[in-house]
Amino acid sequence: MRKINASKSIVSLLFIILLFSCRNKNEESQLIKKEITTEQEKTTFDSTAVNTFLETYPLLKKYEADLKKLYQKHQYHYIWFDKEGINEFANLLYDKINNLDEEGIQMNVPYQEKLEEIHNNFDKKLKPSTETELLYSAWYLFYATNVYHGLDSEKSAATEWYIPRKKMPYISYLDSLLTNPSLINKEEKKLISQYFLLKKALQKYRKIEKAGGWKNISIDTTVNAYKIGDSAAVIAQIRERLFLSEDIQNNSGSAIYDKELSKGILNYKSRRGMLSSSIISKLLIEDLNIPVGERIKTIIVNMERCRWVSEDIPKSKELIAINIPSFQLSYFKNQEVVLRSKVVVGKTMNKTVIFSAPMKYIVFSPYWNVPNSILKNEILPGIAQNENYLAEHDMEWNEGKLRQRPGPKNSLGLIKFLFPNSNDIYLHDTPSKSLFERETRAFSHGCIRVAKPKELAIEILKDDPKWTPEKIEEAMNSGKESWYTLKNKIPVYIGYFTAWADNDGIIHFYNDIYKRDELLANLLFQQ
Repeated sequence: MRKINASKSIVSLLFIILLFSCRNKNEESQLIKKEITTEQEKTTFDSTAVNTFLETYPLLKKYEADLKKLYQKHQYHYIWFDKEGINEFANLLYDKINNLDEEGIQMNVPYQEKLEEIHNNFDKKLKPSTETELLYSAWYLFYATNVYHGLDSEKSAATEWYIPRKKMPYISYLDSLLTNPSLINKEEKKLISQYFLLKKALQKYRKIEKAGGWKNISIDTTVNAYKIGDSAAVIAQIRERLFLSEDIQNNSGSAIYDKELSKGILNYKSRRGMLSSSIISKLLIEDLNIPVGERIKTIIVNMERCRWVSEDIPKSKELIAINIPSFQLSYFKNQEVVLRSKVVVGKTMNKTVIFSAPMKYIVFSPYWNVPNSILKNEILPGIAQNENYLAEHDMEWNEGKLRQRPGPKNSLGLIKFLFPNSNDIYLHDTPSKSLFERETRAFSHGCIRVAKPKELAIEILKDDPKWTPEKIEEAMNSGKESWYTLKNKIPVYIGYFTAWADNDGIIHFYNDIYKRDELLANLLFQQ
């Protein structure tokens, strides 16, 4: 019995010794690791090295302020090196920079040959080098500036984009990437989801271009249009074209206009914002003949516009967004569309401005206070020709200014939505309902006419029990102007996107009604 107890004691003693030995080894390992980290943190370089570096690499001087801010924050410690040499994120950054074309960026990487030289030594344990350190920081700033921010605010304003630009926290984001490099591949970071949908569309259209694009469709000047049942060689060409853009799933090669091709025509017209009709006109064939390269350019231009939009905007609790080229308003609540409406925007001579402002008021049965420009150019000449002009248009003078009384003849219709701004632009109803059935809806003096104004008011006031649909209808037709102040302001964003991919990845192209794409393309492709 004593022998057994003695054996148990020996085993227990050995276990205790082994346990302490493992603990000591683990603590020793942790201590060594800590010493390595501490030693690495002690590795610094002289702050004057930044100036010397920029003299050697003058193309990177534009990043001087951010470089100095970055290293002041890190007290001039090396951030791109660890005990193994150049760190993991540097490798990921190299891949991203070498695939900028996937981001729709057409520009040369500064000192590309130097980047390749350093990358070829990745398998070697490079010792910290101030030059390499500063090069990687500058390349990161080059990448982040162009991918996450895009053109500077002055250049975007030159394209008449006046929505406030987002501010990119380059330095703090770099700290996050160094800690977790995989963040650079996560789509939800720093850019709105539309950017990544367009990026996928770009890949698709570049694949079509690489395969030769689509052939030019012949136009028979003796034929005005084709309808279901017609037979012609051009029908087979159109079928092939729609197959390449995935508007039809199969290409039978048939030269007979059948129902399958008709579905493809309707799909294409829907993506182009055209009126729904199975008729194939000469204008439609001309549109189908737009080269794939032009479509790629349009996608790239709109990816750039996405960079200008803060990723926080789509996360708003409420949001009203108007896209000018698509002539459409979308009202979002909790990131879901609760209402869509056709709109009429400003004609070319009276362009609707790209900007944002919070909606504060709804005005029922509004007066229309005639702007001086319209008074001078349209109404005064009308009065000169017809002495009953004012009476016929239900207008009156009020304190030296002309206004139109509330009612069915009022140019603002029965309701307007105000988001006070220096451009004097607002949303409103209209008595000219027929304009919403047009394919191109640029007819206003700059303000935005809404096809579903009553439905918009009902949705905005949905949570206010005092404003039932019946009361809204009554206020709209009272003939007496009344104002309602919104309890919660609603952000209104008026944007300009000529390419837009829906949640299913289907890309829609809209006409560049204000000719803004070419200007932006020139700014992008001449860098």
